[in-house]
Amino acid sequence: MNSLITLPLLIPLFTAIILVFFNKNVAVQRWISTIGSLLTVSAAVWLSATVYTQGIQTMDLSNWQAPFGITLVSDMLSSILVVTTSLIGFVCLLYSFRSIGVEREKHYYYPVFFFLILGVNGAFTTGDIFNMFVFFEVMLMASYVLLVLGGTKIQLRETIKYLLVNVISSGLFVIAVAYLYSVVGTLNMAHISVRLNELGQSGIVTVIAVLFLIVFGIKGAIFPLYFWLPGAYYAPPAPIMALFGALLTKVGVYSITRTYTLFFTQDIGYTHGLLEILSIITIIIGVIGAIAYFDVKKIIIYNIIVAVGVILFGVATFTTESLTGSVFYLIHDMIIKAALFLLIGIMIKITGTSNLREMGGLINRYPGLAWTYFVAALALAGIPPLSGFLGKILIVRAGIDAGNYWGSGVVLLSSLLVLFSVMKIFMNGFWGKAREYKQQEKVPVRWLLTAPVILTICAVLYGLGSEALYPIISTAAETLSNPEIYIKAVLKE
Repeated sequence: MNSLITLPLLIPLFTAIILVFFNKNVAVQRWISTIGSLLTVSAAVWLSATVYTQGIQTMDLSNWQAPFGITLVSDMLSSILVVTTSLIGFVCLLYSFRSIGVEREKHYYYPVFFFLILGVNGAFTTGDIFNMFVFFEVMLMASYVLLVLGGTKIQLRETIKYLLVNVISSGLFVIAVAYLYSVVGTLNMAHISVRLNELGQSGIVTVIAVLFLIVFGIKGAIFPLYFWLPGAYYAPPAPIMALFGALLTKVGVYSITRTYTLFFTQDIGYTHGLLEILSIITIIIGVIGAIAYFDVKKIIIYNIIVAVGVILFGVATFTTESLTGSVFYLIHDMIIKAALFLLIGIMIKITGTSNLREMGGLINRYPGLAWTYFVAALALAGIPPLSGFLGKILIVRAGIDAGNYWGSGVVLLSSLLVLFSVMKIFMNGFWGKAREYKQQEKVPVRWLLTAPVILTICAVLYGLGSEALYPIISTAAETLSNPEIYIKAVLKE
């Protein structure tokens, strides 16, 4: 038993519960939130270091041995995702202190914030497919509240759509789990892998694999299931957009990655071939949206879809190198998307609009904001030696080695078009003739800029230190490409 694995779950849980009792005292809430978030980051880093030095950590709840009880599992992939989630949560919390507004803070913003972190960390840590559903629901219920908090017309409209889509998705999730259980008779993910390998290639298993792809594809926003994302992510304030854009779709991507490498490996010619086609189309759709709009929110939102496609193309290629690239790119995208959403949030606060045609000249008064955005934009596009480069080049090289020249070409071309889309914001928003904006004197730019600067520095260091980080990322990818490592750690074989 290893109680360390529970700390990144218990700390957000108890922080959220404590915060409920101080909902009217904003100052106390901020202090408690800061302490809780820092403790979560510390626990996540400690756990990740333990996994790297001692191997995969597991905990069988109530001492019911796997596969009979509920098991928490922290391998290298899940632990670094928990670290990244906790860090992004802390940074978005700092940004929220001066941007989210007192009314939201008094209406349980911070408790719900920590319940969201709990749900995301839990989904990354669970070793049980049904409890993945449970943590999904914790995450989604928190996201419903965060999305609607503030009660503006656009928030109410988009929350209804988001709620309906996710209720249907959750229903499909339960059905998929039920079908899977009827075939294998277990919910432990390591044990599911063993049972499915004993069954061998079967038509019903392929059907279940496709059903899970639909369920997680809705969560992860792959083609053609991305339709809900642009509206839902457009509605809330910047720190909530950053949380959603950095974390929620990545839980869907993680779930596809975990299931399609751990136990849906009997008919990869069909299942992974389908995933490959959908990932390529997802990239194309995302790029078209990103270059078509002149709204800063929509541009970054559609770049989420591009990144989902790139990561899943690496998963579909299903080699150690491509999986290493996908893990590299997944961590990079979580960090840089959060940074970009926070940066455009500052731009919108200053200008009072998200329309690029109504912006201009921001670099004259806010050079720090401008150049931070510039570096973050280059990192997003994968310009070497920044964080997006190595992951994407590994994915492309693995795709070429596997003979998928078209897919690799799409990934490469997407980098140029992504760069064009984010540079459009830089050229139209920061260059050009300076304008006067009514709200600019009231915006605490220096405070708000602290959060995206931290994330941008992390992205730069992640790129520059990729050689040092490679053993950690390759360990995570090795567990994905060789499921026996995960299975032996969980089932104690």
